[in-house]
Amino acid sequence: MPMQKGANVPVPVARVRVELGWQHGPGAPDADASALLLTAAGKVRSDDDFVFYNQPSHPGGAVRHEGKRRDGAQVRERFAVDLASVEPVIGTVVLAASTDGGTFGKLRGLYIRVLDAANGSEVARFDSTGATSETAYVLGELYRRNHTWKFRAVGQGYATGLAGLATDFGISVDEPVQQPAPAPPPVQQPTPPPPPVSLSKITLTKAAPAVSLTKQGVTSGALRVNLTWSSRKPPRGRAGKGKDAALLEDLDLDLSCLWELRNGETGVVHPIGNEYGSFNQPPYVLLDRDDRTGGSGTGENLTVNLDHAAEIKRLLVFVNIYQGAESFTGLDGVATLYPPTGLPIEVHLDECTVPSPVAVIALIENVGGELIVRREAKYIRVPPGMFNQEAVDVEYGWGMSWIAGGKD
Repeated sequence: MPMQKGANVPVPVARVRVELGWQHGPGAPDADASALLLTAAGKVRSDDDFVFYNQPSHPGGAVRHEGKRRDGAQVRERFAVDLASVEPVIGTVVLAASTDGGTFGKLRGLYIRVLDAANGSEVARFDSTGATSETAYVLGELYRRNHTWKFRAVGQGYATGLAGLATDFGISVDEPVQQPAPAPPPVQQPTPPPPPVSLSKITLTKAAPAVSLTKQGVTSGALRVNLTWSSRKPPRGRAGKGKDAALLEDLDLDLSCLWELRNGETGVVHPIGNEYGSFNQPPYVLLDRDDRTGGSGTGENLTVNLDHAAEIKRLLVFVNIYQGAESFTGLDGVATLYPPTGLPIEVHLDECTVPSPVAVIALIENVGGELIVRREAKYIRVPPGMFNQEAVDVEYGWGMSWIAGGKD
């Protein structure tokens, strides 16, 4: 049912899918969709009421971000909404989009659709036109009236991007935005505020451990995996022995990857024995170099050729201590995946509490044609007489044979 701006229609079903779409062409910016759950005051209760790529599910499960898909120039991003499960205190679910690197005036075919989740039939559709310099847009909203749900076509733009839109509805964000100065906080704070929602990256955590590259629209190109680390000096007067061995300065960590192709071939990419892999040939994974300083800010990089994603079954990214420490205790490590489009994906290595010289960072799996990145952040104990890489193999069932090797 096509609608005019400001019009509203009843939503006769309890479970819907909301689809936001646009055409991507030369010079057009990337765009992302988001949903905000508002009370009668028109504000969120907390940052948990903000659902988007970096916070894909509302705690109550009523609203879920289902990812982004590209079919040629057509881009579609969807949310699943169970209206019957929306908490009574929530009166409105706002559906919006924001651009990165440009304005909505450069996008074509901007629309929002509400679909019956059971059969896919269209309940409502609003095609928004006339956008110019806006960098965020509220396309529509689901709202309660007299114990029933309706959908309204909104079509309201913001010049301050997603950060400005989110802040307007009461979200605290870590992006700079022009806003009036807030009132001074009270002298006593009973509890510290929650960390701000990140709009510049996707951070995988225990609560949200996985993200679909395919649903983010990443289906080809080069995926770069970067590892950086820091080695802190031991406190003055400490010899750096025992557990303080992890604080030595001559630390050398090796970014590595166990790989398995769909034809059954397996192997490892790491600097030992110059097994650096290949980008254009199997395994379609390449280690660029062996960085022995880590703290330089560039670290080490694995590059995955997503043009051959259909041939890849799984990739296990891990890091091995080659020298300079006996365990990851006291070390800081961050792995960041940089897709060819979209936001970086970050995995922090949690504090190591076991004597482990090898840490598994992430598993990239091809599940029914969908590439999924899963946070592992797991430290592996290595039995006596076993290689570090072999211990990872055994833990994840790769089934390879291992021999001693070294670096040039």
